[in-house]
Amino acid sequence: MYIALLTYTAPETEVDYALPDHSDWLRKQFTKGVFLVSGKGNGATDHVILTRSVLRGKLDAVLASDPFVIRRLARYEVIEFTATRTAQELLAINEALAS
Repeated sequence: MYIALLTYTAPETEVDYALPDHSDWLRKQFTKGVFLVSGKGNGATDHVILTRSVLRGKLDAVLASDPFVIRRLARYEVIEFTATRTAQELLAINEALAS
């Protein structure tokens, strides 16, 4: 699984103009099943996304297609991890334990 941390690289007033396109892009990734959770972060990280376990190259391509990234308004840092403990409610999304 991955945690993708989105950090704005442009003023928030510029980011706001691309927000509708970014929201549509997020919705598509949830529909495709790539993203599991997203939300606003605190501090320098402006957005946090928890993703399914996919090939890293595929995830990099998905993140590169974010309108914020295309317009050079933000960048991603990706943290890969293997979930070893999962709350009962989330067992279905932990591929390591579900298989």
